[in-house]
Amino acid sequence: MRFRRWPRPTAYRETSRKRAAFLRKQRLEREALPLFAAQIGARQHGVDEEMARRTIWWVDYERDRRDQRAARWREARARLFALDDALRLTVRKLWRCCPYPADPASFADMLHQIAAGRLDPHRPPWVFHQKTSARITANPATFAQAFRQIGRRRVGAAAVPVDELLFCGNLGSGILFLTSRVRLRDPSGSFDTSSNHRLGDSHGGRAGHWVEIEVRGECPDADLTMIECLAQAAHTRPVIVRRIVSSAGIAGMAGRS
Repeated sequence: MRFRRWPRPTAYRETSRKRAAFLRKQRLEREALPLFAAQIGARQHGVDEEMARRTIWWVDYERDRRDQRAARWREARARLFALDDALRLTVRKLWRCCPYPADPASFADMLHQIAAGRLDPHRPPWVFHQKTSARITANPATFAQAFRQIGRRRVGAAAVPVDELLFCGNLGSGILFLTSRVRLRDPSGSFDTSSNHRLGDSHGGRAGHWVEIEVRGECPDADLTMIECLAQAAHTRPVIVRRIVSSAGIAGMAGRS
């Protein structure tokens, strides 16, 4: 357990500031009732007598404080050992790393917070707990709402280069990677649109072009159909969506973004 030792008892330290503070206190008492200043002064004792009285009083004061602190520790430890074994072990580990002062009042308060349900011993508020739940886009209305572009590279021959775009998103079944590229219906033809194609391109009405989208990841048939509908709604070219089982090359493509 993390217990702070109570300091050894020390004798009362007499200082000039303490003597001056006592004399000032007596002066203020006389000045508060000036008509009775003489009577008040006659009942007041000297500063040496006050210092001697405090020396005796200090020993009793220190002993009482130690007894009270020990009693509170015993009470808090009794509450700790009343817990079941698993919870008691968790609380002991929690007490070693918590930011509370190492005194019985703080320890008893921590036990009370746990018993009242305001402190979860398995997830203390002073420890950062990162959320691990994935960001899911359920029932997206558009392709841009469902998927975010994370990469792009130039592919194809030098005469007919085209940009290959990489998207990622999660419709609920797991993260998906989409690779989108513009294809030619006639391999001997050429691209008459900008190589920096995007979904919804204004030049997409050409009859000689179509868009191929490859999907990698756990993608049910319903999600595959949804992706094709969203992509076709955002694009004027014909769109064909295919499921790719292998995910090789995704990391390398993302690094080129």
